[in-house]
Amino acid sequence: MAQIKKIFIVCGEPSGDLLAGDLAQTITKIQPEIKFAGVGGVYLDAAGAEIFCNIKELSVMGFFDVLKKLPKFIKLKQLIIEKIKSDKPDAIIFVDFSGFNLRLARAINKRIPTIYYVSPQVWASRESRVNCIRNYISKIIVLFKFEEEFYKQHRIKAHYVGHPLINLVRPSLGQQELLDNLQISSSQKVITLLPGSRKQEIKMVLPLMLKASQLINKEIPDTQFIIAKPPSLDARIYQKECKKYALNLKIVNGKTYDCLNIADFCLVCSGTATLETAIMQKPFVIVYKTNLFNYLLYRPQVKIPYIGMVNIVAGRKIVPEFIQFNARPEMIARTAVRLLQKPEQIKQMLEDLAYVKTSLGTPGATERTAKLIIDFIYP
Repeated sequence: MAQIKKIFIVCGEPSGDLLAGDLAQTITKIQPEIKFAGVGGVYLDAAGAEIFCNIKELSVMGFFDVLKKLPKFIKLKQLIIEKIKSDKPDAIIFVDFSGFNLRLARAINKRIPTIYYVSPQVWASRESRVNCIRNYISKIIVLFKFEEEFYKQHRIKAHYVGHPLINLVRPSLGQQELLDNLQISSSQKVITLLPGSRKQEIKMVLPLMLKASQLINKEIPDTQFIIAKPPSLDARIYQKECKKYALNLKIVNGKTYDCLNIADFCLVCSGTATLETAIMQKPFVIVYKTNLFNYLLYRPQVKIPYIGMVNIVAGRKIVPEFIQFNARPEMIARTAVRLLQKPEQIKQMLEDLAYVKTSLGTPGATERTAKLIIDFIYP
């Protein structure tokens, strides 16, 4: 029987929590003697980890939001350091959430083995953070092939596993079952809105999407709209904004992939959701807007031409992006209507998205990651 080991795991956003929960569950299946504790949400909790801080209030967007929550992050960093001293875990896994996790890694200073799963996007901006990864991370596991090459150029060995979403993105209900449950007609267009997983994103992006939806509905009457809501967020955030618009609209909790499955078209906030939509093979446009100061502060640091992961993976713009000053409801609606009325353009986009899906690697990424970590923990 293998020796019992304890691993801390730290994520800070719903997308990271999904991957952290999946990883913890997979490791435990292979090696039940490994116990998890850490910072997470509903998915990590469901995987049986002891949650000593819930991520509900940790998601941040931009400089001011970080400043506002700085005391909370300082307190959390101190809590984790104290728990490392008292609980003496055998390793710590950082999942995305780079602003916090890289600072935490520096504070831990390799007192315990450190594993980074879901690489910070150092290839997109703030490349100097590579030095922190080289100095303070024992093992880095990456989801994209180009990341492995990037780290190789910086003399860092990264382990490419492919993307776990290939296995995770699966509807739980049949199309007709969800349509019946939501009392939605199968004879009319369905547009699914994914306005983000953070409160701040939703406050900026949801109004744009709803205004665009109203304009789409004028051009294509009787269109039905669905908002896919993450389980970690309060429905009232959506309800308050939705009341302003006369739309045939449903807010659906915790069934993102089912909402994508019945969609004819989607409006998607930039982030992990763009890959989820690509895997579901649904046509969409990307919408993103942040506080103007944040945009002016961070945009010059970004050295790649696209913001959407689907376009980054494809190496070209295959999905229209409406970012910041271009995130205007009229432009979003015009493009959506044009695509909906031109099946040949939708067909081309779906072919391009199929290429992106293939580029995410073969199924089994989480199992490959779990084995890498177990071999690392039990040398």
